[in-house]
Amino acid sequence: MDPTTATPGPAVPAGTTPAAGPPAPAPHRPARRAVLRTAFTTTLVAGTAGALAPVLLKDPGTPDRGARRSQAPERFSETYRGRHIRGTASAVVPAGVHPGAAAASTTTAADVTIDGRPLHVMRRADGSYLSEVNHYESFPTLLETARAAVDELGTARLAPTTPHTI
Repeated sequence: MDPTTATPGPAVPAGTTPAAGPPAPAPHRPARRAVLRTAFTTTLVAGTAGALAPVLLKDPGTPDRGARRSQAPERFSETYRGRHIRGTASAVVPAGVHPGAAAASTTTAADVTIDGRPLHVMRRADGSYLSEVNHYESFPTLLETARAAVDELGTARLAPTTPHTI
């Protein structure tokens, strides 16, 4: 027998309902795919807004981080959590450079010590610093880099010499 043809069933008198009829249609609910698509879109818009808010809401009169760091060489000497930290950042101009071109070829030398022992500090391309203690996190100033190294070291001490010296 062909499954697409209807088979005659028992006759039902007019005005009565069959005992086992088709189920009543359920009230309309949004499809699961539509709900997930809406949730994803909402999350994407909220995340983008959160990431762009600091840029869009920034006061145009405030200097950016790079301009604030480049104002003057940094020098500090303080006791932080029982450790004496000292640091200087100074501009180094290579010998033989014409005075007019000195600004373009200037590099920054950073010298930081914790309890008299040197902390190896590196300057990143964006002007922030990282140290051998916190190698995967950068900080906008030398002082913040030194404080983070003290926090990370706890009661341990730095080695008397850095491993990068020859």
